[in-house]
Amino acid sequence: MRVILERSNLLKSLNHVHRVVERRNTIPILSNVLLSATGESLEMKATDLDLEVTEATAASIEQAGATTVPAHLLYDIVRKLPDGSEVMLKLDENGNAMTVISGRSSFRLQCLPQADFPELTAGSFTHSFSIDSSALKGLIEKTQFAISTEETRYYLNGIYFHTHEEGGRLTLRSVATDGHRLARAEVEAPSGSEGMPGIIIPRKTVSELQKLVDTPDVSVRVELSDTKIRFTIGTVVLTSKLIDGTFPDYQRVIPTSNDKKLVIDRQSFAQAVDRVSTISSERGRAVKLSIGDGLVTLTVNNPDSGSATEEVVADYSADAIEIGFNAKYLLDVAAQLSGSEACFLLADAGSPTLIHDTSDEHALYVLMPMRV
Repeated sequence: MRVILERSNLLKSLNHVHRVVERRNTIPILSNVLLSATGESLEMKATDLDLEVTEATAASIEQAGATTVPAHLLYDIVRKLPDGSEVMLKLDENGNAMTVISGRSSFRLQCLPQADFPELTAGSFTHSFSIDSSALKGLIEKTQFAISTEETRYYLNGIYFHTHEEGGRLTLRSVATDGHRLARAEVEAPSGSEGMPGIIIPRKTVSELQKLVDTPDVSVRVELSDTKIRFTIGTVVLTSKLIDGTFPDYQRVIPTSNDKKLVIDRQSFAQAVDRVSTISSERGRAVKLSIGDGLVTLTVNNPDSGSATEEVVADYSADAIEIGFNAKYLLDVAAQLSGSEACFLLADAGSPTLIHDTSDEHALYVLMPMRV
């Protein structure tokens, strides 16, 4: 194998694939990236056995071939090479080592045979559709923060994607919850998504996908079955296993009869929560909201260090109520809202609160209160 290509092209592709590779591996081959040189392109592939990313980049192929080299090491080498330089990748005749040459720099990397590299067999996909990258990005970003990190409840360790029909309108929904908060977003269902199974995309896959859909107005091809999903974004193909579990009936926790409406300036409220939560020993402590006629008073009490209060003007005319929330959760939700105002629908101090984005009717959030 003998390949010459632009450093910028190689770096961009390695950046996409090397992130999948775990820093510590008990199986040596999983630390490597598979390089395959054929035709006029160099294809790179990396996997952790649950997630696989491949990308092809234009290259001058002087001699076709394939091998595997340490992914993070190759990425670090290419990253430190000067801008605008050309890189040559040359495999030894015995296939045990690959030389990376650029200008006066030369690196020799140990290889493992291509035959040892595992394939993530995709099987057959039952549904496929195309979705705009900005729509997919919105579905991810509005819900990702609520994914659970509790490994025992593995079925909550991802985003639940499914179609939902209401009033003759079919939407594609993304939902995430950790039991304390819930986030839901939706877009018009793309053609071809009708009848798709409800699937749970794992946290790591969501994180990688989020980085790949940064370019606006790009069509993303989605293929899925009950156990696998594949995203094709330009020259990048991401294939992932799905979480084998049943997502809870989230509709039951979305309150429908909350009648106390609070409308408040999003930025002023978030800044006030951030300020008063400074007094708490950790960000997870409760902040008490005393909501009265046209005013919200935020209070934090910490027996070790003191207390803090702040008042924020708001639009509220229902009965006065006192309710506590996790300060970090309030800030997380506020960060997702795109409108200038946040709309809270409350019931009582012990019931879930519904939060709407005033400028996006397709997103909603549910927060469980805390005792204060």
